Amino acid sequence: MPDAPRLELKPDCERCCGLCCVAPAFARSSDFAINKPAGKPCLKLTTDFRCSIHERLRPEGFPGCIAYDCFGAGQKVTQLTFGGETWRSSPGIAGQMFDVFGVMQQLHSMLRYLAEALEMEPAGTLSAELQGRFDEIRALSEGTAEELMALDLRALRHGTDDLLLRFSELVRR
Repeated sequence: MPDAPRLELKPDCERCCGLCCVAPAFARSSDFAINKPAGKPCLKLTTDFRCSIHERLRPEGFPGCIAYDCFGAGQKVTQLTFGGETWRSSPGIAGQMFDVFGVMQQLHSMLRYLAEALEMEPAGTLSAELQGRFDEIRALSEGTAEELMALDLRALRHGTDDLLLRFSELVRR
């Protein structure tokens, strides 16, 4: 797999507007020290979209933040889907942006698994099918907010899971 797809599937927090700190809900647990409803900024998120306790996440009770990876969904939503707008600069798009982030996160998760499969594909046996699925989902991830919200994620996930399961069986043989 070329470097470009791998790079686009890594988070670049500098190009995001803190979507992982706002869009999802999290409950007070061993992973998060506080309850936070979906769509509300984490109390630790600063006005410039940075974490005020980033260097101290684990001791402050936020190991879930350390483990989290959006696979580049945050910067794609911020920079591509919404053209650099943020939920703070344009509050009217906040709800839609948070919803789109959830969709993009799932698409990027599928892309990450497909990219990993393509990197270890033995003897090209499923290469064309894996590459085709990767290209299809990548193209879908570049759609408008409305197009992204209209996607049938269940069907996309099902088809991708089936392909990855076949790949896994092949690798284990």
